[in-house]
Amino acid sequence: MTDVDRKTVGAPLATLILALLLGSLAGTANAQTLGGFASTQPTARIEYWQQRLNDIDSRLSDPQTLAPVRLLFLGDSITDFWTMGENPWFPGTQGGRVVWDETFGGSNPDYSGLNLGISGDRTEHVLHRIRPAAEGGLGQLDRPDLDPDVIVLLIGINNSWAAETPAVESIVQGVRAVVAAVHDRKPRARIVLLSLLPTNEPARNAEIVGPVNAALAAFTSDGPQAAYVRSLDLYPAFLGADGLQNRAFFMDGVHPNEAGYRAWRDRLIPFIDSVRR
Repeated sequence: MTDVDRKTVGAPLATLILALLLGSLAGTANAQTLGGFASTQPTARIEYWQQRLNDIDSRLSDPQTLAPVRLLFLGDSITDFWTMGENPWFPGTQGGRVVWDETFGGSNPDYSGLNLGISGDRTEHVLHRIRPAAEGGLGQLDRPDLDPDVIVLLIGINNSWAAETPAVESIVQGVRAVVAAVHDRKPRARIVLLSLLPTNEPARNAEIVGPVNAALAAFTSDGPQAAYVRSLDLYPAFLGADGLQNRAFFMDGVHPNEAGYRAWRDRLIPFIDSVRR
């Protein structure tokens, strides 16, 4: 299954998102081997999300302890690209790697992080990844030494493409299901549920993103989940003075750039500190 199978996009994001999600790790146009161009060498096709999944599985199967992990990040490409340096599809643009290394790379043990974001994931894909291996899932939260005190969750925007009807209700219920599954797997952890970020499509923001964010904020403020979930509304921080997506914070129509990840980090750390009190 390719990333396009996982998320069908529409204009005006089609060109940007398809370029991102179709990016294959099989090789680049100017890559060369000792024998000539990579284009001349038989190579298995591995999509970005597949390689990312392989990398996560390798880390989780490594016998090195996961006990130092205090913050676990779970989500789609917006979470995944915290650990991206230069964007391989859009040279000259930077993901959040520098910010991640500064803050979550382990220099401060209180914020030592593990990133389990995978590009293209919808809520249902995260549910499969964190479902116990004994029940047919990937078991990414199975290890008992993976015991973070805070889990940072951002998921749902990909469900707004090729959406179920009604889209808002489908996304909200999907996110709620992920929250419940995360809590079931790691009941000691506090969950920081992040709002969806603004896209560069005003209609999508008004019809889907805004209503989803409002519903999720209400969900975290009432009921038994209020004891272990806190919501952080990042949406306003990513708007410009005109009320539209602040392009200075994004690599494309959806994904933050380094400045965006820095703005996110600057709001997240104080919030995590408050959750821990």
